Amino acid sequence: MIKVIEKIEGEAELNFSFDQGKIDFVDIGFHSTRGIETILKGRPALDALVINPRVCGICNHAHLMATVNALEDCYTNLEISQKAKIIRELTLNFELIHNHLKWFYLTIYPLFGKKQEVLKAAYPSNIMAKAIATFAGQYPHNSYAIVGGVISSPSALEIIQVSNYIDTVIRFFEENLVMADSSAFLTCNSIETLFQQEGDLPNLLNEIRENSWDELAKSYDRFIVFGENSFFKRGKSIKTRINYNIGIDDVKEYPLENSFAKNVMYKEKFYEVGPLARAMVRKKALIKDAHRRYGDSLLSRILARVCEVVQLLHHSKELLTQIQLDEPSYIEPILPINELSGSGCGAVEAARGTLIHKVELKEGKIQEYEIITPTQWNLSNGTKQNPGIAQKTMIDLADTDLAELCFKSFDVCSVCTTH
Repeated sequence: MIKVIEKIEGEAELNFSFDQGKIDFVDIGFHSTRGIETILKGRPALDALVINPRVCGICNHAHLMATVNALEDCYTNLEISQKAKIIRELTLNFELIHNHLKWFYLTIYPLFGKKQEVLKAAYPSNIMAKAIATFAGQYPHNSYAIVGGVISSPSALEIIQVSNYIDTVIRFFEENLVMADSSAFLTCNSIETLFQQEGDLPNLLNEIRENSWDELAKSYDRFIVFGENSFFKRGKSIKTRINYNIGIDDVKEYPLENSFAKNVMYKEKFYEVGPLARAMVRKKALIKDAHRRYGDSLLSRILARVCEVVQLLHHSKELLTQIQLDEPSYIEPILPINELSGSGCGAVEAARGTLIHKVELKEGKIQEYEIITPTQWNLSNGTKQNPGIAQKTMIDLADTDLAELCFKSFDVCSVCTTH
């Protein structure tokens, strides 16, 4: 049975096979491509800063940040000001918040029959887009982060304006998602306490429990994070065993015959990326408590993503206070990039998980370019003997509608994946 999944970024094809009325395997196919990696070959290095944000219309900013990090990694002595680092981190935070809110209200909520709520996503996500544009000039598809810093020098008034944007979205969270003080919510360490709250998030989680779906969408309980900044930590977690000593060279891509996507593995194993992975590596108390009860389930995955919204909002408020306006936004590299030869790798945490860009330069021209997206991690197309992360969540279900819910819990982005 073939089912085309829409109302995601792009579309995907699920080919279900059944044994005695239950799904015994799901072949995942992505059947369109634009060949961005091929387009980049032979071009000047800085062209990547314009082309790569157009890989995706939703996580375009993450692609810009991964691109500039990869190009800067080709240098051995490049200086970046703290001001530029903070501004880059802030705009990426805002994109994650923007994405998370849209996913919750536009992708997940309608699957629970709450189609009338979808417009809720428009207001806070629009506010976050304005916050990005204040620093980056526009949103989406900006190229304001360049090798050496950013071409942005915000004024004190613009800092206040962005702070007000953050406060507005915090109020939205408190009035809609969890009807409680967000600062108090940040310290909540009990899933049972959250179940007693009012708001769109606890209401949805309680509905999951009432439907006996709290064990739904479990996978390998293996998580990995490669993007790192003042909020996220690099590391991997297998169940609750955490290791922070991981190497990006152990990440490998494998081409597929029936899909334009590629499989991604770490040391020959599939790992989940995304908000749940990040929360497990960071040992967030509320997510750990939910994980003890429900494992790497649909409930835990939704909870982790919505919780990350308020965590990033408050962290961004703190980052704003650290910007020193008199610092330079850009420091010119000693060696012009059009003379540079070398290889570099940039890893950032996009909304859906770890995004990796790898580049090889020769005298300023791109020789090779590789992009590894979060959906490749989560939706790798394994075998019956060794299914991928999302495949495993759907096996043994009898209902393809529930399988679609499991699939969409990873916030599928076929556009990024078929670059």
